[in-house]
Amino acid sequence: MSSSPTHLSKSLGAFHLWGIAVGLVISGEYFGWSYGWATAGTLGFLVATVFVAIIYTAFIFSFTELTCAIPHAGGPFTYSARALGPLGGLIAGLATLVEFIFAPPAIALAIGAYLNVQFPTLSPQVAAFGAYLIFMALNIAGVRIAATFELFITIAAIIELLVFMGVVAPAFSWGNFLHDGWGGAPHFGWEAMGGIFAAIPFAIWFFLAIEGVAMAAEEARDPRRAIPVAYIAGVLTLVTLAFGVMLFAGGVGDWHALANLNDPLPQAMKRVVGAHSDWLHMLVWLGLFGLVASLHGIIMGYARQMFALARAGFLPSVLGRVHPRFHTPYAATLAGGVIGIAAIFSDNVISINGQSLTATLVTMSVFGALTMYVFSMISLFRLRRTEPDLVRSYRAPLYPVLPAIALGGALVALSAVIYYNVEIFCIYLAVMAVLTGVFMARARRVRAA
Repeated sequence: MSSSPTHLSKSLGAFHLWGIAVGLVISGEYFGWSYGWATAGTLGFLVATVFVAIIYTAFIFSFTELTCAIPHAGGPFTYSARALGPLGGLIAGLATLVEFIFAPPAIALAIGAYLNVQFPTLSPQVAAFGAYLIFMALNIAGVRIAATFELFITIAAIIELLVFMGVVAPAFSWGNFLHDGWGGAPHFGWEAMGGIFAAIPFAIWFFLAIEGVAMAAEEARDPRRAIPVAYIAGVLTLVTLAFGVMLFAGGVGDWHALANLNDPLPQAMKRVVGAHSDWLHMLVWLGLFGLVASLHGIIMGYARQMFALARAGFLPSVLGRVHPRFHTPYAATLAGGVIGIAAIFSDNVISINGQSLTATLVTMSVFGALTMYVFSMISLFRLRRTEPDLVRSYRAPLYPVLPAIALGGALVALSAVIYYNVEIFCIYLAVMAVLTGVFMARARRVRAA
């Protein structure tokens, strides 16, 4: 019997990678972000979003250097391992894994909740389970098929967001958007600053997981050309959509009524066109595309990260297997799905600090993302010093200023999220410490054997 292949298929172009970059994130334009209004008001959340957008733009323009120089499925794990050694690589890899494994259950449950509204007899958890099975199968069937599907639904989701902005634009009023803009605070000051910092996690929802393109770099036909185009076009697309959606939704009426909803866009549009408009029905149905795009893309991302950690000896070798026909990391795809599905069916059983398990896992995914951003920027600085001759087809502009902005901003954002989620951070820290210890010990045993 021949052994399982260990290489991935190289079939993705810049357009596919752009679709992955935007698709990974685009569900965040549809739900989740509006809770930032409840903590900071429209103006306070606007400030938080500008801050986070600067961080992500600086990060992507810098991170692209690493992805082009080291186009490896391990992404942040590989960069940090090369710059900081096995321990640094493992921490960055596990942080990325936390981000990409713990976000999908929340997105799948949002899909289930949406379908439950349309079909009340359908359990949200059963629908979420079905979504996992469908998109795991699609990912295993081949990366080009998966990426083409991701591109299609991402474009559909973008068109729907543009339709939303166009339909509500005639009713937009700056007076509505600016009313009580600091969320109860009389003006910009210390009270308003507290709300701004508390709103940072919700602003991160607009951009969380865009870095997942790095995990598909090994499957790009020409990574050194395609990745900069995909990353830069992707982050600019998301920045434009984030501000457009936030401004137009907040300007069509009393934004307070949207601040604690999972469906702010349909509710905002309903005020303009009425509850029975065809435009509204189209938004509700096609809004599902944004959720599907993110779930599908993040499954693709976690599978590559698990595959890379297994290939390096940190995770069991079975997770490093590639399908003999489709050349996809099928074992890692299934393993991550088992964790996500378990979280789905535990959602109403386990709660932490008054939050549902899924809400807790989403917060943990933010911790994982910010940890990875910090390690990646440190790795960029380190590799510039230790490997000056490394072939860099793309170099971070304004170096070292832009990477320093990304690093400093990530540290500020991490501090803010910790301050408002101390208990969850302690759980995240404990999980990271235990997994790091276990997998470092395993890697040493594998190398000694």
